[in-house]
Amino acid sequence: MAGILFIISAPSGSGKSTLVNQIRSLVDNLEFSVSYTTRAPRGSEEDGREYHFISRQEFERMIQNDEFLEYADVFGNYYGTARRSLADAQAHGKDLLLDIDVKGAAQVRRKVPQAVSIFVMPPSPDILATRLRNRSRAEGSIQEEVIARRLAEARQEIENYREYGYILVNDVLARAEEELLAIVTSERLQRAGLTPAPDQERLVKLAESCRQQNTDERVRPVLLAFGLPAPEPVKP
Repeated sequence: MAGILFIISAPSGSGKSTLVNQIRSLVDNLEFSVSYTTRAPRGSEEDGREYHFISRQEFERMIQNDEFLEYADVFGNYYGTARRSLADAQAHGKDLLLDIDVKGAAQVRRKVPQAVSIFVMPPSPDILATRLRNRSRAEGSIQEEVIARRLAEARQEIENYREYGYILVNDVLARAEEELLAIVTSERLQRAGLTPAPDQERLVKLAESCRQQNTDERVRPVLLAFGLPAPEPVKP
């Protein structure tokens, strides 16, 4: 069955882009929606590959014409997903993957309640700060005030994790990649009403373990590390 909308969100620096690139290389018939943004390209980013880079005036014209499935102002720059992305994917018999922030994801869930939503968590603030510094260093400069702002924003975003159907903790990249593959595989089987083949059963079980209601033990240390309320540990 084509036409499944997958939403993936994560704080900046959580490794989401790496996961998205990997799942795109592993899964057939999965379109990636290239978002629009008014921010300037970073490093080796190219227009039409990571984002469609447009002016603020052009973005606001698209808002007025109701051309976005979702959009948000993030750190002073607009980001948005064009409505035609989903229609084009469905017309070509493909599923669509959206890489969007928590505000945009909330808009999409209201418009497409059957969407599959996935939230990627960094394992701790210290690891996230290191990843952000490494990325900034690769881009040519490290601005500690920007990193501090990103960490504060990450804490706010993580507070919304219960709004998502699946949770991944990206502490070991290979594990997170396999979990994301499992979620896509399981949802496709379920939507198509198919019984998992023997080699798919393990992936279906792995996907089930990533459902938000089954991840309390995995997310508890992350929440505590970010100073957020955490579920009580399961008593033996």
